[in-house]
Amino acid sequence: MSAVLTRDGAIATLTLGTDENRFTLPFIDEVNARIDEVLADEEPTALIVTGSGKFFSNGLDVEYLGANPDKLGWYITEVQKIFVRLLTLPVPTVAAVNGHAYGAGAMVALSCDYRVMRADRGFFCLPEVNVGLPFTPGMAALCQGRMTPQAASATMPSGQRYGGDDCVRLLIVEAAVPETEVLGTAKGFVEPLVGKNRDTLGTIKNGMYSSIVPLLLAGLG
Repeated sequence: MSAVLTRDGAIATLTLGTDENRFTLPFIDEVNARIDEVLADEEPTALIVTGSGKFFSNGLDVEYLGANPDKLGWYITEVQKIFVRLLTLPVPTVAAVNGHAYGAGAMVALSCDYRVMRADRGFFCLPEVNVGLPFTPGMAALCQGRMTPQAASATMPSGQRYGGDDCVRLLIVEAAVPETEVLGTAKGFVEPLVGKNRDTLGTIKNGMYSSIVPLLLAGLG
């Protein structure tokens, strides 16, 4: 299933899909289109990002990269533009991490204001060291800027995967809850923030991440 946007009053939910939700070219287009919808409509005024079933997002489309090594720089830049759009989105955002969040999928979660993770199944993992794909300067800045030094040290050099409770301990996510409570808990983080002035919030976020955004937009650097 493609990425879809649903609305519940002032809160929108972007469901990334029902498979591994890797960053295929159609997936990139779909996510950008859904973000465009949020920006074009004064309502909703908050956004939940989630997946379905076993996966939140398994990250980059390694098959595409293997078949198109000449497109690496362009492709990485297109993926990182989505991180920028989420980081600076002028509405409150929360990632409802329903399952595995690997690599670029984990970075989608880090690009949201808040994170709620399923406690019993699913892992947060930055596997770059395991697959021989170093972090770009933008990815490194995003991960280090959105995690504590302790969490960055635990995840980035090791490629180790962490479940919900460990992610709470490392302060990667705000909460880890049973599967049936993920969306409701995520909604609870952004519901009190509905109605913030978009121009002001967008300016604040752009200022907060002014050292990260240019590196992400530069792609491989």
